[in-house]
Amino acid sequence: MASLVRKLRPSSVPTVTVETEDSLSSYEYSLAVVYNGPPLSYSIPEIPAFKIDQIPIATIASLSHDDVSVPVIQPLGKSLHKRKQNHWVTDSVVLSSLDSCAVDSPPAPDGVDGDMHKSSPDTLEFPDDRDGTFLHTTSDTTESGPGSVTTSLFAPSDEICSFREEEQTPSPTPKHVKRVSAVTFCDPESNYMVETDSDEFGDSQVESVPVMERAVRPGKKGSCYRCLKGNRLTPKEVCIVCSAKYCRSCVVRAMGSMPEGRKCVTCIGYRIYERNRSKLGKCSRMMKLLLSELTVTQVMDDERSCEANQIPPELVCVNLQPLNREQLKLLLNCRNPPKQLKPGSYWYDKASGFWGKDGQPPSQIISPQLDVGGRLHKNASNGNTNVIINDREITQKERLILQLAGVPCEGTPNFWVNADGSYREEGQRNDRGCIWDKRVARLACAILSLPVPSKSVALSCEGETANTDSVHRKILHKFLLVGSVNSGACTIFKQAKLLYNDPFSENELQNIKSVIQSNLFTYLGILLEGRAHFEEESLLENRKRRSVDESTSSGNIGSDDVETTLYSIGSRLKAFSDWLLKYMVSGNLDTIFPAATREYGPMVEGLWKDKAIQATYDRRNELKMLPRSANYFLDRAVEISKTDYEPSDTDILYAEGISLSNSLTSMEFCFPKSNSEDSLFPEYQHESSLRYQLIRVHPKSLGENCKWLEMFEETDVVMFSVALSDYDEYTTDSKGVSTNKMLVAKNLFENIISHRSFHNKKFLLVLTKFDLLEEKIEHIPLAQCEWFSDFQPFISPNQKKGCSNGNNNSSLAQCAFQYIAVKFKRLFLSITGRILFVSLVNGLEPDTIDEALRYGREVMEWEKWDPSIVTDPKSENTSTSIDEQSYLC
Repeated sequence: MASLVRKLRPSSVPTVTVETEDSLSSYEYSLAVVYNGPPLSYSIPEIPAFKIDQIPIATIASLSHDDVSVPVIQPLGKSLHKRKQNHWVTDSVVLSSLDSCAVDSPPAPDGVDGDMHKSSPDTLEFPDDRDGTFLHTTSDTTESGPGSVTTSLFAPSDEICSFREEEQTPSPTPKHVKRVSAVTFCDPESNYMVETDSDEFGDSQVESVPVMERAVRPGKKGSCYRCLKGNRLTPKEVCIVCSAKYCRSCVVRAMGSMPEGRKCVTCIGYRIYERNRSKLGKCSRMMKLLLSELTVTQVMDDERSCEANQIPPELVCVNLQPLNREQLKLLLNCRNPPKQLKPGSYWYDKASGFWGKDGQPPSQIISPQLDVGGRLHKNASNGNTNVIINDREITQKERLILQLAGVPCEGTPNFWVNADGSYREEGQRNDRGCIWDKRVARLACAILSLPVPSKSVALSCEGETANTDSVHRKILHKFLLVGSVNSGACTIFKQAKLLYNDPFSENELQNIKSVIQSNLFTYLGILLEGRAHFEEESLLENRKRRSVDESTSSGNIGSDDVETTLYSIGSRLKAFSDWLLKYMVSGNLDTIFPAATREYGPMVEGLWKDKAIQATYDRRNELKMLPRSANYFLDRAVEISKTDYEPSDTDILYAEGISLSNSLTSMEFCFPKSNSEDSLFPEYQHESSLRYQLIRVHPKSLGENCKWLEMFEETDVVMFSVALSDYDEYTTDSKGVSTNKMLVAKNLFENIISHRSFHNKKFLLVLTKFDLLEEKIEHIPLAQCEWFSDFQPFISPNQKKGCSNGNNNSSLAQCAFQYIAVKFKRLFLSITGRILFVSLVNGLEPDTIDEALRYGREVMEWEKWDPSIVTDPKSENTSTSIDEQSYLC
């Protein structure tokens, strides 16, 4: 038919026929001819150059209240391979197809020009009256039937696109109404017909778990989908995702170890088919015969608890508000959860516990006072009785129950009904009775198919609180604590364990004890190394003094005499010093503990009391390798070196180099109720039963370029620790390159905030070691770090040293803190476009650690109370302002 139409129309361009092995194809082409005639007396029209900015763009259509039908094309999904009778094409189907092609037209095949694709007569054409009776096609072969249309321009010959119309009278459709898809496509992979079920996608807007299409039966009806054997009577196991059926011989091969229950190997990770949800966790007879009892129990438990098999929370709307994951867990784990919950829209009366589908009477009575969904609306159940209960207009059946219970329903009364059935008029304090005390009301509910509260609901007010607490215990709000080496993050974690009563285990205490004693010997080794240096200096000064003093007769010392100074030690201590320095140089000092403590512990007391060591200790400020915390342990060197030494809480806080659980450790805790929270409004108070998890990770455990950060993508708040005193200190890497520690922290901070796993995470910058900054900044300027070269604060002449009130009377250290905080905030804003929260802590003061963690909890919840706080860069609720003048004193 198509070839006949082509012959009847006027020939405008030549055609060429190309024969291939599979088909006979015709292509149209045009040739350009060079003009050789006389000169033309007129100008030849020129084609203007193509400019992208001159393409007309359609403006957004304004909303109108006219009843205009907007076609909607449903997504594609696999279905059974069926041939259905084709019918004539209707206006709506044709227009929907053309509109969809106009918006998302497929790319032209190789060798076909874009303009030709646009204006070629090979495409479907319709007259202006759009009656769908005149069709153009260039396909040489068509199906029988007046409504069949096939095309071979963009698809193989076996991939057919057909249109059909249901035999019914067309009716006007409102805007954006989802129609049943009338388009059937062919799956290019399997060549089976693929049909879209509009109900499968109609209620879904956002899917957190991918959906797998239903399997296509490859063999005859009733056969196994793998071996193609069997019939309808053969027992089979059904995949809960794609509904593929397998016989006893193919179940294990097709489903493997079943980590998510009865799913095909290719269906693992996908949502289950909603019609199979009733079978979830229910073992079949074949499974009992095929697997052991223990294996069957494990498979059924995995099938029920798997995250991918749960109902997507966004598909469940309660009081016109989609649920989140926590609300869905709370709803499913309450004492009286909804029975057979499916995706859909429901209404929920939090006061009485009534539950039902939108537009229908109540179907169940679940646990009351659950924090799920939005506010109950008046027309939730489509009532028309003018009787209001808990802001909902009830139905005729419910009104009849109230009348049988003796509740006056004349006029337009408003009642408030509690979970136990007690009711009172709205605005009154005294209850007027209980609905469920009347037996006739319970009997009428059974006749009218209305729910009746169970015995457990009577104890819901008392028991639901405990159950809600148990659900909250299962939900962990996670903090990730990370920072550069010696940034104070380890001290924050240790302080948190002591603060929230999470004691160290026996193995951890033994590890801490070994680390403290090993550090003590390291500090003694630094003192002995400094003593040797001071001794050489003293001997050199003595020799210079003797060479100048020539008048005394005893100026020369015999060759057998040994010259001593204030820093000289005895031979016994000298042997111990040589042994200790030998192990320190080799880097194997940690390997000899705790055996070295038992052997050389008594030697420490004599070494510490030696005058040479005390003289060296008095000059400890000249030993740059000696850390600040060494003073605390050296003053108690004799006590710590004993074998029965037990570290105290203060010892644990001061100890350096403590690594718990291979540089990755965590703790769970609850915030105790504080006095300041009691003065807040109830909606701003936090549940004391909420559980939190603090995860401490060493920066070396993150790998190169922080590639292991994906392990912590479920954290809620990232706490990044930076030591304020690192601006003039340097660290040397494995290649021997020396880098400023503050720049190292800046580089680590950039890698973390730009990681794809932390794209929308909230960050809290924790600045530590402010006391060291106060001591250092008076002598060493902040400009020692090249990142802080523009720090030039103005100090008032009347400023008092040590004042830290954050205004114009701030100390120099306070100005430096504000400046560093602003630098990190600007860096964070330039990379992420979001707000960085800042907190100042002192690791040795537990109150500041508690305030910082509580501040992180507020950061976690602030977006729910006021979203502008997180998105507005000019927000003042971030502890420090991003204004340039904020650090000026």
